[in-house]
Amino acid sequence: MDTPGTQSICQPLVTNEAPDFKATAVMPDNSFNEKFTLSSLRGKYVLLFFYPLDFTFVCPSEILAFNRALDQFKERNCEVVGVSMDSHFTHLAWKNTGVNDGGIGNIQFPLVADLDKSIARSYGVLLPMGIALRGLFLIDRDGVIRSQVVNDLPLGRSVDEALRVLDALQFTEGHGDVCPANWKKGDDTMTPTAAGVARYLREHAND
Repeated sequence: MDTPGTQSICQPLVTNEAPDFKATAVMPDNSFNEKFTLSSLRGKYVLLFFYPLDFTFVCPSEILAFNRALDQFKERNCEVVGVSMDSHFTHLAWKNTGVNDGGIGNIQFPLVADLDKSIARSYGVLLPMGIALRGLFLIDRDGVIRSQVVNDLPLGRSVDEALRVLDALQFTEGHGDVCPANWKKGDDTMTPTAAGVARYLREHAND
């Protein structure tokens, strides 16, 4: 309980180590990896995204969109991993259902089965009804969460935005400058000083 006159501080996920997990995942070759861990991807960037349920509505559009962009993520040394409350058997059944029949086909990134809901709970996206919000987490090579976006159930996410933020993260890691609003790869960045901010705003006053 808080002492009078104080407020509790919620520890953010961003800037902290991503909660590790071990669960069964359906792999790109449709095998079951019963010991899939997030920490096994250390040394790569990871785009970890949660979705409510298999065989639903917005979810297949997102999964297929991430799969179409998978080569772009891999070019950036980034692995894509999806998570829902469904069993690995249901994940596989969905993969074995053609896109024309409402399935996702043979997507080429792991789908993790969070049957006990512990993964969604540890990332703060579990709803009382027992399914996950559309949480998306960008994790760096050291296992630290650097970006978090959480959408309500009807709101699909932007793959282009996920790639943009990944590009921004990799640029700042390599150059030290910071990436202003709406920055895209190849755009001007900003030196994180008062003079740098003034210069950038002056040069982009009409953007």
